Amino acid sequence: MDRATVETRALRVLRPIVITVLILVTVFPFLYMLLLSVRPIEELLQNPGRLWIGPSEWTTRTYREVLTSADSGGQGFLRFLANSAIVSLAATAVTLLVSIPGAYAVSRMRFVGRRHVHFLFLAVYLFPSILLAIPLFVLFTRLGLRGSLGGLTLVYIAQTVPVSIYMLRNYLSTIPESLEEAAALDGYSRLQTLRKVVLPLAAPAVMANALYVFMIAWNEFLFALLFLVEDRADWTVSLGLAQLSGGIEVSKTVLMAGSVVLTLPIVIIFFAAERLLTEGLTAGADKG
Repeated sequence: MDRATVETRALRVLRPIVITVLILVTVFPFLYMLLLSVRPIEELLQNPGRLWIGPSEWTTRTYREVLTSADSGGQGFLRFLANSAIVSLAATAVTLLVSIPGAYAVSRMRFVGRRHVHFLFLAVYLFPSILLAIPLFVLFTRLGLRGSLGGLTLVYIAQTVPVSIYMLRNYLSTIPESLEEAAALDGYSRLQTLRKVVLPLAAPAVMANALYVFMIAWNEFLFALLFLVEDRADWTVSLGLAQLSGGIEVSKTVLMAGSVVLTLPIVIIFFAAERLLTEGLTAGADKG
């Protein structure tokens, strides 16, 4: 038996095992969190080691408490979700608006240092967030932007634009320049070529970047804590969840319900755009 046959048979046996282990590792934590969130706290205290209870015992009381406004005795997560959605969508839209022409310029324009400028963009991202937190806190305080969703959105845009330009540049480099030359012969301007020729072809990469920016803005905690902690009405959902985890009087089932509320939008968006996300992340990997 030759080596190739042995490797093929070994991979045939190992593949389902590896897939099963990966599914368990990725799905089980979310499933356990979901099951805890629908368990009555009394039942959980009596049987803490029990993993499964029947659907007849499930309760939605935890979700009602999480989503109800603070004035009505709840945790006010509906407001936090709205704040996170505003910040994340605004950051995504502005980042793409800046990154697409920036990546196109780095990919197509000829200028001094063109080969190195996108690495400088990426180098900015290598600085730990904590190093930038204090200078930004002082600057935004003096500008009067601290304590506003607009100020937090600016921080997320500054954080994500460098990586977005780097990712988009790699994808745009794979689009043949001959297509743009043909468009120029048809009388298209540079902007029309970008909008009508390049962007439709780069849709998977643009979608992947949009998801990346949205997830960063949705889950980010450090800057949300620094800029929004003073006014509860402006909190994002990650900040609200941190408040739940630190509350002694908050039951763990309510904390799990808050975690599900924080996670579910990202999971839904990911599966809805999974095909485009995969294409956008892998295309262009052989070039750049």
